[in-house]
Amino acid sequence: MSERLEDIAVAMVANGKGILAADESSGTIKKRFDVIGVESTADSRRDYREMMFRTKEAMTKYISGVILYDETIRQNAADGTPLVELIKASGAIPGIKVDAGAKGIVNFPGDTITEGLDGLRERLAEYYKLGARFAKWRGVIDIDTTRSVPSAYSIAANTHALARYAALCQEAGIVPIVEPEVLMDGAHDIDTCYDVTKATLVKLYDELYAARVKLEGTILKPNMVISGKKAARQASAEEIAEKTIKLFRETVPA
Repeated sequence: MSERLEDIAVAMVANGKGILAADESSGTIKKRFDVIGVESTADSRRDYREMMFRTKEAMTKYISGVILYDETIRQNAADGTPLVELIKASGAIPGIKVDAGAKGIVNFPGDTITEGLDGLRERLAEYYKLGARFAKWRGVIDIDTTRSVPSAYSIAANTHALARYAALCQEAGIVPIVEPEVLMDGAHDIDTCYDVTKATLVKLYDELYAARVKLEGTILKPNMVISGKKAARQASAEEIAEKTIKLFRETVPA
């Protein structure tokens, strides 16, 4: 397979295929195992992932890439084959989650900033050697109109971090999935979501451009323009589709 960033990015969005998110933290997957009465151990987590990666027809036909967690990218299958090799054998591309989660921003109640830039250059070099060819970083933008959330500072800080992450990924030969997620929690209407998402995407592409990130070698993982879960009026599927596509045409470089 080609190692060019733009070729990897195109392969990740192949028609009829999607990306499998197998990047739950050990804490998150334990909660899921608890529901079905399975003990969460390194072996049980490995067996769960291996079961998915060995479903040959599904992996080959429908999966273009797999996002892994730090533990998983280092694990071997029960027979000793690295899990990364199972993914590659199916024709899918191994990827890795690299952010360290969202933390509250000092002096800005309700706003968060995603952490994980410290040491990222070295981690990406290691992940590349382990087989990762794309990465994921999620910036979280909440909406709470009663508290003026998000602040302009929060949008600026998160998009700047996304751009720094993206540049480091490309330096390492890894395609960055850039995810500035405007959350659908809250009571805001669809127009508020539109305005916040637009402000976020405009700032994001300013930052990516300033950081000299090669856009052809990136993947944008956006949110839909949608009413908040607690909104009195829920927009129809047609309105969501119309406003989401309109927004992308206005903000995302062709």
